[in-house]
Amino acid sequence: MTELRLGTTAGRATLAAAVLASGMAFLDTTIVTVALPAIGEDLSAKLSGLQWTVTGYTLTLAAFVLLGGALGDRHGRRKIFLIGVGWFTLASIACGLAPTIEALIAARILQGVGAALLTPGSMAILQASFAPEDRSKAIGAWSGLSGVSTAIGPFIGGWLIDVLNWQAVFFLNVPLALAVCWLARRMPESRNLIARHTRFDVAGAVLGALGLAGFTYALIATPEEGFGSPEVWAGFIVGVFCLFTFIAVERRRSRPGVGISDHEGRPRIVAMMPMSLFGSRTFSLLNAYTVVVYGAMGGLLFFLAIQLQTVSGYSALEAGIATLPMTLLLLVGSGRSAALAARIGPRPQLVLGPILCAGGTLLLLAVDESTNYWRDVLPGAIVFGLGLTLQVAPLTASVLAAVDDAYAGIASGINNAAARAASLLAVAGLPMIVGLAGAAYANPEAFNAGYHEALWWCAGGLAAGAVLAAFLRPRSSRS
Repeated sequence: MTELRLGTTAGRATLAAAVLASGMAFLDTTIVTVALPAIGEDLSAKLSGLQWTVTGYTLTLAAFVLLGGALGDRHGRRKIFLIGVGWFTLASIACGLAPTIEALIAARILQGVGAALLTPGSMAILQASFAPEDRSKAIGAWSGLSGVSTAIGPFIGGWLIDVLNWQAVFFLNVPLALAVCWLARRMPESRNLIARHTRFDVAGAVLGALGLAGFTYALIATPEEGFGSPEVWAGFIVGVFCLFTFIAVERRRSRPGVGISDHEGRPRIVAMMPMSLFGSRTFSLLNAYTVVVYGAMGGLLFFLAIQLQTVSGYSALEAGIATLPMTLLLLVGSGRSAALAARIGPRPQLVLGPILCAGGTLLLLAVDESTNYWRDVLPGAIVFGLGLTLQVAPLTASVLAAVDDAYAGIASGINNAAARAASLLAVAGLPMIVGLAGAAYANPEAFNAGYHEALWWCAGGLAAGAVLAAFLRPRSSRS
């Protein structure tokens, strides 16, 4: 395969397709958040229904993103990437047409599967296709621009809701997907040749999904059903059993010293999450870092979008504009952040980034029923955005640099799974921790109290990420 260069038409088109597709998937993790009050009112949903609207998507994204990476390694990353784009688009249309909260949740679950197919492939394609001298620049651009799409979600969502309706946030994916397919004409195919001669780890995928689903159900159901209810305990038991079984299965299938065939000559089942990768202390710490940092960020964005509308009286568009400084800082600073990390090493930024995000989170505690944007929102948004800008690109490059190129797809999948699972559990668990349930999202007094308590938890998670990063010894890039 000819290695791509950034200055060529094929290189630019490949990067643009990867950024636009992954950005589309990341966008739907945040764009829906600002639509939650409108969805709740239109579909008469409780807080648990709104939580499932967010977590249904992140559940299947987190559970199957590893499988998506493995499928790409085996059958071709470009092929699986484009299948994911098509699946994601059809599910987005189903979301926009959903007549009930139950139908919307079901469509969101399917949408997450499509995102799990396209997300790991988008980054693995860059890692496998670009020449070594352009690889870090391509990945840095992917990280920064994909991060922008995540941060810009509330702004775009707010505008669409105020001008049209909440359904428009899902229909937006249709023209984006068409653009991806047009750009992907010049995208080269790549695969892991060894993976083509192995079998899929179906049991691992199912166990991982059931484990996350069990915990998510239990956390969301606890405020309304009570911690002692049989349904809640069943969720926790299923979650614990499946996740422990998942680890045992993956460990057994990750044993070294075996070929691509089993003792009967059949293709061997290769672990969806090779435990050998966690033999790298750097890779393990980076994923632990991802869990605490992305969990905290996911919780903050969930609570802030509702707080601004329910308590501060902002419209959906105003709530989206309120976080626009985060987007602008990412857009302007991501490339510089990636270049700085390549020059001095990523650890300083991985430490300072979550510290700044924690500071921004604490500044956003000032948001209440008498909020003044310039005094209470803008300073926190700027500090939080600076923290995001520092850490997003270096984290992605560090994860890929910690493994061999042959494992780019699966390493990308593991890190994406860690980020999505963390956000999933934060959105599911934080309302329970702070005592919010039922229609509390529409009660300004109740939600305001829960918001302030939740932000302290988010700040603590970000501070924990900074502590973890202090023990990292990552390489800035892989040549």
